[in-house]
Amino acid sequence: MPIPEFIVAIRTKIGHDLLWLPGVTGLVVDDEQRVLLVRRADTLEWTLVSGCLDPGEQPAAGIVREIDEETGVTARAERVLAVDATGQFTHPNGDETVFMDVVFVCTPTGGSARVNDDESVDVGWFPIADLPELPARHQAYVKRYLDGGEAAWFAQA
Repeated sequence: MPIPEFIVAIRTKIGHDLLWLPGVTGLVVDDEQRVLLVRRADTLEWTLVSGCLDPGEQPAAGIVREIDEETGVTARAERVLAVDATGQFTHPNGDETVFMDVVFVCTPTGGSARVNDDESVDVGWFPIADLPELPARHQAYVKRYLDGGEAAWFAQA
């Protein structure tokens, strides 16, 4: 997975120390109540589309860009589903990272689902009632979507 140039520049100064980054995740749901998923090249896990924002990039524009870059699907961000901090994790190269993640419900507007970059090995639409195993955070986002309600979720503590 390519590391954005601005992160490479920061890492030359801080090494592998913990870095707090802005992230976005998209729960893309079509008219047939199918969810767009990617199978990550690094872990082979099925996940929602996610990525890191570029400096100054608006979160909604960032998730729309990530969806297009990773899957070839064009989409529109409809609403914020959740704002969440990921746990701290160590990348294979030793970099420590935590993401502040803004999760959007998105609607596809065009394109065709396909592997569109080197971050994924597979891309597909899955019935929301029959999703493959997802990371716990992503399962929670799907559950929040299914539970309804328009208010964005966020942790209190």
